[in-house]
Amino acid sequence: MTQSDDNNIIERDLIVVGSGPAGLSAALYAARADLHPLVLTGMTLHGQASTTDIIENYPGFPDGIGGIELGQLFQTQAERFGADIMMDQVTAVELNQYPFLVETYGQKFKAKSLIITTGATHRKLNVPGEREFTGKGVSYCGTCDGWFFKDKDISVIGGGDSALEESLFLTRFAKSVTIIHRRDELRAGAILQKRAFANPKINFIWDTVVTEIRGNDGVEVVRLHNVQTGEELEFPTQGVFIFIGHTPNSELFRGQIEVNEEGYILTNKKYETSIPGVFAAGEVADPDFRQVVTSAGMGAAAAIQATRYLENLDEVE
Repeated sequence: MTQSDDNNIIERDLIVVGSGPAGLSAALYAARADLHPLVLTGMTLHGQASTTDIIENYPGFPDGIGGIELGQLFQTQAERFGADIMMDQVTAVELNQYPFLVETYGQKFKAKSLIITTGATHRKLNVPGEREFTGKGVSYCGTCDGWFFKDKDISVIGGGDSALEESLFLTRFAKSVTIIHRRDELRAGAILQKRAFANPKINFIWDTVVTEIRGNDGVEVVRLHNVQTGEELEFPTQGVFIFIGHTPNSELFRGQIEVNEEGYILTNKKYETSIPGVFAAGEVADPDFRQVVTSAGMGAAAAIQATRYLENLDEVE
């Protein structure tokens, strides 16, 4: 790390933006290449995986492992080989200059190479009452908030892996969990479906969407619309957990880097973006798989490519 005379800007060879499985895997590989990468963690240390109660499909942990524990192991391993982990949020980037400028709440950096691993956030329903009752009965994280719904009747919106994983976790606390899904069959994996159908606390409402969330001091009812029959009804519930997909956290980079219509950063097979020296990995560039293991692999590959980019840069210089 070197200090620039330009307003105390710190110069780094490689900065990783984000600290989930992709970011910390990238940091590990870059550190082992003696690049001393800097990881700017963002507001969620260890990414979305850290909000998962137990991860059962990451290789090497046949009995599963907690999301927080796995994230900490990733970080410890990266730091062991020389990665610097900084708890700070990137607020602005300038990719039309070189070295690239990266600003956080506390510091400015110049970087010869960037790996973007900012992940994705939970998609919103965007219905009346959702925003008003967020934190008052509406949640996007069962692991975070499940305890507050002890012995209550709650609803889960969605039909994918996340919806079922969180529903199964929530049965530890809730009196009942009703899964509301817009289709007549689930999209989740077979094992999760089998567990959910076998759990006596879990019920299902099919072909239905939520159109409004109502209550007074907390959530009391959701208004439902059956997409097949057109029937409207009100369903009493004391909590609403929403798991209907994700939106990539690419806002900082839009207009400077190529993204698709959904906002996912576009890369080639080597995780190179439209700007030389800038790479992307993990859920910010992955609309299809969104798994811890695939994000980790993408991060490792991006770091290998960043290492080659910097090596070629040194040869030119």
